[in-house]
Amino acid sequence: MTTATETKISSTQAKLPSIKTALPGPKGQAVIDYDKKYMSPSLTRDYPLVADHAYGAIVEDPDGNKFLDYAAGIAVCSTGHCHPKVVEAIQKQAAELIHIAGTDFYHRHMPMLAERLVATMPGTHKWKVFFGNSGTEAVEGAMKLARYHTKRDKIVAFYGCFHGRTFGALSLTASKSTQRKGFGTLLGGIEHIPYPYAYRCALGHTAETCGVEVIELLEQQIFKRLFAPEEVAAIIVEPIQGEGGFIPAPAFFLQELQRICNKYGIMLILDEVQAGVGRTGKMWAYDHAGITPDIVLTAKGIASGMPISAFIAKEEVMNWKVGSHGTTYGGNPVCVAAAMATLDLVEGGLMANAEKMGNYIFSKIGDWPKRFKIVGDVRGKGLMIGSEYVRDQRTKEKAPDLRDKVVDTAFHKGLLTLGSGENSIRMSPPLIIDQEQADCAIRIMEESIAEVEKSL
Repeated sequence: MTTATETKISSTQAKLPSIKTALPGPKGQAVIDYDKKYMSPSLTRDYPLVADHAYGAIVEDPDGNKFLDYAAGIAVCSTGHCHPKVVEAIQKQAAELIHIAGTDFYHRHMPMLAERLVATMPGTHKWKVFFGNSGTEAVEGAMKLARYHTKRDKIVAFYGCFHGRTFGALSLTASKSTQRKGFGTLLGGIEHIPYPYAYRCALGHTAETCGVEVIELLEQQIFKRLFAPEEVAAIIVEPIQGEGGFIPAPAFFLQELQRICNKYGIMLILDEVQAGVGRTGKMWAYDHAGITPDIVLTAKGIASGMPISAFIAKEEVMNWKVGSHGTTYGGNPVCVAAAMATLDLVEGGLMANAEKMGNYIFSKIGDWPKRFKIVGDVRGKGLMIGSEYVRDQRTKEKAPDLRDKVVDTAFHKGLLTLGSGENSIRMSPPLIIDQEQADCAIRIMEESIAEVEKSL
């Protein structure tokens, strides 16, 4: 297993941003024009970053501008860009076996990675793994498995959640109406309920207690007025909403969901696609609540940028018959090699670094709402760091335009972030960042916030 001291990127590579041209530069603009000519207009681009090559936590554009990456490909590049250990694993495997369909034939790579993932699961249960290519595929597979196992068809999800864009996953997603608009009737049997959102809790609960009313709604209204709990196949929840605004669910809330699921034979599905694989300082974000879900979903950060996902289920749950579900590329040997190297690095020091650096960053930015009038809230765990932007701290009026200005200003100073929810910014840097990079990101964010405030 790789040790923490072996996770560092070469000291000869840049660690901090450096902007040399207007953004985008001429070479970058040429790529943007080329893209517009051939690419689907459905792709959302928050600002004109043109990536040419990357290393560690730095992305460099074709004009030589260097950016400190606090987006990490939407929390995908967990070990940083092109980590030498991951690159070595990919290159070695690509020379031996690139592909053989795991749905038709055997190869050792899939059970090797499955064994590693099973070892991270809680409790004394036995577990089984199915590999796919993306988080959306993991969601789709878990939905099918929950229905197959329980012989029920209802699924409960949450407002603000994002589970993907294919038809089944999109039926669960309740993030933005534009993601659903124009696609007609989606999958039936889905009911959405509120997600605990302490900053905007109507009852004034804290981040530790918000959600009591949601549990009551589920048990006293949904289960009594819409459908009986015995009809529900699964409850699917993000332990920290990703696209919803980096909003953590209180530990008691996840514990209550598990109680309800255990009581009625409902499958508890934890969507860890964005929060998992060490990002919160623990392997899985649900570990903070000490619960044992029935199905766990992972993708994004599991392979440092290579396309692989998995849903991991208790053995007694993954009891479907041969041919019930399949895949062509899932568990691809090259992707598995990248995932194995990633887990070595995460377990060898990066998960601990995520906790350490997350604590450090929150210690520096926790008072933003006191120091900046447009910042309403700061929240998250580990290196899932969210900040929310408002017009007025008293009324909490959402200010998506101010959020967008902060994101854009930070970009022009060399820091990459992403919007999240209606009016929040998410920072999800690679787990390799050090204090110097954290201080740089904090400085750029504070300068950007101050400049936006000054313009009001």
